[in-house]
Amino acid sequence: MKASTQNKAVNNGVDVNALLGARELIEANPEAGYFVWRAQCSWFDGVHSHSLVKGFYGFGEEQDRKTGHMIKADHPEQFAATDLGPTPAEIALSALASCLTAGVVSVAQHRDIALRKVEAHVEGEMDIAGILGANADARNGFDVIRITFDIDADASQDQIAALVAQSQKRSAVFDMITNPTNTRVAIA
Repeated sequence: MKASTQNKAVNNGVDVNALLGARELIEANPEAGYFVWRAQCSWFDGVHSHSLVKGFYGFGEEQDRKTGHMIKADHPEQFAATDLGPTPAEIALSALASCLTAGVVSVAQHRDIALRKVEAHVEGEMDIAGILGANADARNGFDVIRITFDIDADASQDQIAALVAQSQKRSAVFDMITNPTNTRVAIA
C-alpha cells in the first residue's frame, strides 16, 4: 500500500529521529523522563479566564518556550456569560483530540505512512444538572466521550486502525481522561 511513498521519503512533519533520541536519553537516564507541565490561570470577569502555558520541567531541568501560549476559557451566552472562549470541558475535548492526532501523525511518520488528512471528531455528553446543583446524583463530568477519526493515508484500513490504537496506547491525555489521576487542590 506504500506505492506512492516508494520513490520519496514520507514527510508528515514529524522529526522521528528527535523523538527516538529523546526516548534513548530517557532509557539511559530514567530521571530525565520526569516532567512537570504547568498552566497559570487568571480570572477576568464572570466565568472568563485566561491560562498561560510557558515553562515546564523536563529532561532533568527547567525548560522555557520561545513564547507563552494563552488559552481563553468562558461559557456561552446561554449561561449568562460572554462567550469569549470555549468552556473548560470543550478545552479538555480539544486536548484529547490534539493529543491523539499528534500520536497518529507521529506513529505514521515512524511507520513510513504518508498522510493526506487526519481529523478527529470528538463529542462529550454530560448532564449539567450536576454542575448546576439541580441533581446531586448527576455526574459533573462527561458520561461518555466519542472520538471518530477521518484519516486519508497511503495505508490499508488495518494499518490506519493500528495507527489509532498505538496513539491511544501512548496518549497522555487519553490516559488522564480514562484513568483516575491523583489531584490535589490547595489554597496559597
